Parts: sequence; C-alpha cells; structure tokens
Amino acid sequence: MKISGHIVDVRNRRIFDGEITVEGKRIESIVEKNDVADQYILPGFIDAHVHVESSMLVPSEFARLAVVHGTVATVSDPHEIGNVLGVTGVDYMIDNGKQVNFKFNFGAPSCVPATTFETAGAEITSEQIKALLKRDDIKYLAEMMNWPGVLYGDKEVYAKIAAAKAAGKPVDGHAPGLRGEQAANYIKAGISTDHECFTADEARDKLKHGMKIAIREGSAAKNFEALVELFAEAPEMLMFCSDDKHPDNLVEGHIDLLVKRALAKGHELFDVLQAACITPIDHYSLDVGSLQPNHFADFITVEDLGNFKVTGTYINGVQVATDGQSLIPQVENLVINNFDCQALSVKDLSLKAEGKTVNVIEALDGQLITNCLQCSTKTDAEGNAISDLENDVLKMVLVNRYEQAKPAFAFIKNIGLKEGAIASSVGHDSHNIIAVGVDDKSITKAINLIIEAKGGISAVSNNSEQLLPLSVAGIMSAEDGYKVAEAYTSIDKLSKQMGSKLNSPFMTLSFMALLVIPALKLSDKGLFDGEQFKFTPLFSD
Repeated sequence: MKISGHIVDVRNRRIFDGEITVEGKRIESIVEKNDVADQYILPGFIDAHVHVESSMLVPSEFARLAVVHGTVATVSDPHEIGNVLGVTGVDYMIDNGKQVNFKFNFGAPSCVPATTFETAGAEITSEQIKALLKRDDIKYLAEMMNWPGVLYGDKEVYAKIAAAKAAGKPVDGHAPGLRGEQAANYIKAGISTDHECFTADEARDKLKHGMKIAIREGSAAKNFEALVELFAEAPEMLMFCSDDKHPDNLVEGHIDLLVKRALAKGHELFDVLQAACITPIDHYSLDVGSLQPNHFADFITVEDLGNFKVTGTYINGVQVATDGQSLIPQVENLVINNFDCQALSVKDLSLKAEGKTVNVIEALDGQLITNCLQCSTKTDAEGNAISDLENDVLKMVLVNRYEQAKPAFAFIKNIGLKEGAIASSVGHDSHNIIAVGVDDKSITKAINLIIEAKGGISAVSNNSEQLLPLSVAGIMSAEDGYKVAEAYTSIDKLSKQMGSKLNSPFMTLSFMALLVIPALKLSDKGLFDGEQFKFTPLFSD
C-alpha cells in the first residue's frame, strides 16, 4: 500500500510532503515527494489511561467506536472487571480485544479489591500479579490506588511493585491530592504516572519528582482546563487520557477532542501531538508505530491541522475507519458474570433516623472528589430518614450484588432528581448496585430492574421506566456499541427529565462508591471517610 500527503513527523518535529509505502504490518519507507494528496498524515492517537469497561462496551465494540476518532491504541486498566471476576475477567478483556484490529495494552490490576472496606467479587493477590506481569500481553502494573499502603509500607503493595520492577514494566499511579513529601515518597516507591491531579500546582508537585501526568477528560472527571497550561512548562511529561468514558461520549469523540482544544488554546502543535501520540509509546514500550520507517503502520489522516477531522485510521497497515465510519466488523462476544442477590422489598429500605443531623455526600459535577456536609435529618411519621427534595438531599442505597446482605445507606446532594430513582450495577470499584431516588418505592423498583437483569443501569420516573442491560460482568454490554450508545443516551435523557442537572448523572453515581477518592463515599458496609480512610457515622445529634 502507498499513501501520500503532508507528513507530520512528530518525533523529528517537522512537516513535509511525502509518500509512505506499507509492506505487511509495517512501514517500509517514507520518502519526500512533490504533488501529494491534500491530506495530513500523522501517528494515531493513544488513550494513556482508560477503563474500557466504563464505556459499557466490551473491548471489541469499544475499538469499533474509538477508531473513528483516530485512536489506534489504549493503555487499559481492567480492574473494573477484575473486581468482579478476578484474573478470569482480565483474561476475558485481553481475549476479546484480540478479536479485532486494535492495540489494547492491558495492565495487571494492582488493587483488587480496591480496599478492605468493601465487598468485591474477587481478589487478585501479589502472586497472581507476579504471574500476570511475566506475560507479554500485560504491559504494566495498573494504577496503585492504595496510596496509604505505599506510604506506610504495606507488604502486599510492595510485593506487587517489586514484581513490576522485576519484570521491567512501569507502575501507574493514583494519588489524588497528594502533595509535598507524601507525593515525593509515593513516587520514590517506583510509581511513574498519575491521572488524578485536580490542579496544576498538584501536578507540578509530582512533575518535579519525575512523574508523568496524564491529563484526564472523561465523562465525569474533567481536569483538562486545570492542567492544560502545563504544556507551556513540561510538555514532554504529559499524556492525554479519558479514564472513564460513557458510550454516548465515545461516539462524539475521544483523544482527538483534547488535541483540538489544546491547540485552540495556542499550545505548540508538536508538543500536543507528542502527548497524544508518542509519550505513551515510549513510557509503556508499546508495540505501536510512530510514523517512522520499520515501525508498525499505525497512523491517521486528517483534513487539516485546525479542525483535525479524521478521514482515515490505519492499524497494522489496514484501514479500520474512513470518514466517520468504522470498518472493524462486529464479532461474537461471550458473556460472563458474577451476580447473586435477590429482589428487595420496599420495607428493606426503611432507615430509622438515629440523629437530628445527617452527614451528606456533596457530589461535584465534573469531579470524582466529594465534600462532606452536615444537614438536618428529614423524617416521616414513623421516624424513618427520607429524602429532602426541597434541599436536594436524596437517599442513596448500596446493595451487595455478590451475596445476600442488608443494604447500606447514605444521603447525597446535587443529584437533583425531583421524581423517581436511578440505579446502576456500575459502582466503582467493586461494582455493587448503587441507587439514588426521591422515595423508597422508586429506589426499590430501580434496584430490582437491575437484579432481574443481573446487571445494568435503570431509571424509574413517575410514568415510565428504562433499563440498559449489562450482561457482561454486570458492567458491559455484548451488543453493538452504537446501539448501546443510543440506549444510554435515552436513559440519560430520562434521568435529566427527572430533574438531574449533572452532565453525566450515571457516571457521577458510579463514583459515589469509590472509597479511594475523598472525601465521603458509600461502601456496602457503610459510610466511608476517604480522608481518614475509615468508616464514619451517618447520623449525629
């Protein structure tokens, strides 16, 4: 195959007219040439940190959507399915991804379960991590969320880090809010990246110790605006990532959107493309081409370097997308799961008020962090604590989906529902069922829809109900990715018609059980203080 155009050589920071000859999976030659096609050819984009599971799509379907936007590879942490199914889940992701022409680069999940303060479906031990890291299809040790374990010398944590070092593979970080000496000690342990910086100053604290920063812009957590200024200071230390991206957002765009936005702010072309295309290859030693002779033929064509409209995507010398259409065929996707709980009654959700004040989770749109508020407890005639619609303080319920257990309760502000309830079996990281609503009847109905389907997201309003089934591990669909995106768009619309003002209500809800992100979250075992890393009472006098 031969293709010509204006070649954007990111590694050598120059643009020239030329022709590329591809032989098999690799670029045989790149020669300068006049009279070329009026298109720009550049390396493909790489998402430097993503949980594919959060797209609610299996890897093969994620790939079909991502290539349209010029994405040729991901650095993927499979700890979502790992928390449900252990190493079996990791193998599922790898095997499914291998069915299509796309470069998934999976890591060994370092924190399964994420903490000891919740019930997950599986555990991945340091011995299993050691075995995973010996495999060629495992590229790195995935995000070390247990930063207290790193700082305070947890033996199991350090055994996993040692296994990565012995295998010569990098260790990804997860250190929200760590600054100063704590950040330095976390990095000193051998952790090389972080995607959890909320401010540029926090990122600078980590950059000065040699840590690379992945600028994240996902469906819920959006840190691009806070961090993009770092391109003027340390462009060689930056990458782009989505972390968690719902299917409707993936249809709209991927890393290409971040490239456009960074360039629109005046940042230098080659610095931005270095982050989007090259730094992940070098950091993780990926088998992804960077538009050089003898490299894999992984590249994209765009109309121009202003709008970056992707007109073609090529992986291993094969065109996989053209003008907004995916050329990756659908494959048959197997279904595996781990789901064992029974339907609830409305009575199961009764919660006696044990104080005049309740500790309330304040959700923040576009952030994973939360605040802790103290609000007056609203009660019914029987003395049960209930939702306070007037002040937008709604009841939240978390149900263990791996075994029969009593639900856990919390109250949350800023979800915004004025009627009904929403629920999801996507509840990071253990993926129990999490629901929020205006009354127990609605919450019970939303939860039971998910239990009946053995996984999904649901919305129940005063006059309708919707369910998007997620049959694979209760967190992904095996169906066509575009149809899943349409179904998600519909149920997301319903949640907003019910009153939510959040950009992504279901994504925000899914992170309200993520104990490793401060300040206040809900475990299946109770309300959890992510700053003190311990349980905290729901009520006080």
